[in-house]
Amino acid sequence: MDGPDSVCPVGPVLVDCTTRIAGENMGQGMLDRVVCRLRVALCAAAVGSLLLPGRAPAQSIRVPWSDYAHDPQHSAISPVASQPLLHLHWQTSVDLSVPTNNTGELFIHYGSPLITRSNTVIVPVKTTGVGGFRIESRVGSTGATNWMQSTDYILPSHNWTPSFSGTLTPKNRLYFPGGGGTVYYCDAPDTNGHPAFGQNAFYGLTNYNANTNAYLGSVFIDTPITSDRYGNIFFGFQVTGSTPIGLQSGIARIDYNGTGTWVSATNAASDAGISAVAMNCAPALSNDHKTLYVAVSSGYYGYGYLVALDSRTLTPFASVRLKDVLTPTSDASMYGDSTASPTIGPDGDVYFGVVENPCCVNHDRGWLLHFDGALSQTKIPGAFGWDDTASIVPASLVSSYHGSSSYLLMTKYNNYSDDGIGGNGSNKIAVLDPMNTEVDPVTGATVMKEILTIVGPTSNAPQPGVREWCINSAAVDPFTKSVLANNEDGKLYRWDLTSNTLSETFTLTTGIGEAYTPTLIGVDGTVYAINNAILFVIGQ
Repeated sequence: MDGPDSVCPVGPVLVDCTTRIAGENMGQGMLDRVVCRLRVALCAAAVGSLLLPGRAPAQSIRVPWSDYAHDPQHSAISPVASQPLLHLHWQTSVDLSVPTNNTGELFIHYGSPLITRSNTVIVPVKTTGVGGFRIESRVGSTGATNWMQSTDYILPSHNWTPSFSGTLTPKNRLYFPGGGGTVYYCDAPDTNGHPAFGQNAFYGLTNYNANTNAYLGSVFIDTPITSDRYGNIFFGFQVTGSTPIGLQSGIARIDYNGTGTWVSATNAASDAGISAVAMNCAPALSNDHKTLYVAVSSGYYGYGYLVALDSRTLTPFASVRLKDVLTPTSDASMYGDSTASPTIGPDGDVYFGVVENPCCVNHDRGWLLHFDGALSQTKIPGAFGWDDTASIVPASLVSSYHGSSSYLLMTKYNNYSDDGIGGNGSNKIAVLDPMNTEVDPVTGATVMKEILTIVGPTSNAPQPGVREWCINSAAVDPFTKSVLANNEDGKLYRWDLTSNTLSETFTLTTGIGEAYTPTLIGVDGTVYAINNAILFVIGQ
């Protein structure tokens, strides 16, 4: 395990050996530090064995929840056991423009909260109807406010409001989007008081300061920010006007010292028709952090590619044009309303959700496309990919599974019945085997084999499951062998993978149409879910 990531669960207690090894707790003595090193090694082996049995290499399971879908591979695997869903600890608004008595749908993707090792919760908040934003730092145990910081971030052109999402590096530096494609950062997110902030621009802060208005009006971050294990960050940006240095829409990298580089989406795909990074597509990193994956497109509803870049230089070295599963001569659709982001499997395989083309032949469910890490081999697809980022489920969590795969995938599995698109309204979540197949009953396509599915138990709709599972990423808890996901019916559910039952239910709201949002688990096991523009914090 890398130094900054050497935090392991010992029963219910988290022991951070890194600080002792680094000498920040010298009073423990040499013996404690030797024991701590041993504990780190044993813990790494034990947790790696628990999460990813067999020969699959262990992924990062960093404490805390520091990126969209937990980590740079977007595994959404919690490193601690979640608490029982018994009580509301606290709640806070993530959108000040939504009235408390709202009963309408929210066509927006709220950014994922982040959680530090000290159990500070970093909450992205939308402050106005047209898109003002700020970051709030809150005490995880009580919800008390440590500090708030506004940003001059401006939304890119959109239909559904895109995500405003930051990241925490292993050294606990917080980054979040600013205006003109810049990012703000602070090195003391846990402080009880206002910390100092810095600003970086991937094209140079000197350039930004020399002509600030030109960049503010033309350059917009349009994806969540992802951090690697070394503290380098990555994100997509959109350019809609001219800039003094001729920026084009593309992918940016900024290192810890503020040095930036970028590559255009056009060059990443080697296709002049490609003009943007896919909206809301959080960049993902290979398990060794050497390869960066992101999707690029020809526009808000265009075609696209999944591209692989050298994470150190952003040099493109592979790409694959994204095709429809049922009609492989057709390009899959890349909707800017989606939050689909790549998921990296423990074996290095890459998963990414797209929309079918022509529309609705798969009941508007899309496809979960599946490739090897080199993007040179197309593998078994999943039958659902719309607005979803697959979560990794270690095969050992599903006692009924007797296949050979070391890991499975958890995905949304809605079968939409609205707008006459052909579904039956039996909206499910599913655990799939990415290495084995079945025939999809909707389309007849060969897709990933269903291992477990469960329908939403909607009680206030004409038939069970009509309300959707409103998630773009669900949290996987290997300690309780369960998945945490929230639903448009206003409830947060625990899906027990041993009994295949919704073993716990916690009512958040009365239930409305709700934008897709992430679910996550804090360092103390509390569960975080967003419904009706409110972040709810649930536990025992």
